[in-house]
Amino acid sequence: MKRVNIRNKEKGFTLIEIMVVVIIIGLLVSIVGVNVISRVDTAKRVAAKNQMKSLESALSLYRLDTGTYPKTEQGMKALLEKPATGDVSSAYREGGYLDANAIPKDPWGHEYVYLSPGSEGREYEVISYGADGEPGGEGKDADIQSWTMEVEE
Repeated sequence: MKRVNIRNKEKGFTLIEIMVVVIIIGLLVSIVGVNVISRVDTAKRVAAKNQMKSLESALSLYRLDTGTYPKTEQGMKALLEKPATGDVSSAYREGGYLDANAIPKDPWGHEYVYLSPGSEGREYEVISYGADGEPGGEGKDADIQSWTMEVEE
């Protein structure tokens, strides 16, 4: 008759082994988490710049058809529907100049600012006030202006 050692048949992890694994996972999450959180603000700024480039393209198409950019009073809403005010050519494109049903908000949930004519002789300006939604600021709160930006990839 064979004697079977019950202790050799039991398998599992000790509390120390489980604690070591949990600590390692915690360290990995903290390292990766810090890097990911710092990239969120950068990603939002890039998204805002790309949206603004799309709005600028729609504004250019509007100008090609009508001969002028929408005025500040008409706003970018003129890219969605023919303005009721101002001198708008009969060449206004049926269905508007954006595929969306609304003017997109910036990645922080604020409306883009549109001015036409713009400052310093510019025909128009599109501005995002950044994370704080207020003019000025630095870092993630810095303004993004259509005439000073380059699209990042």
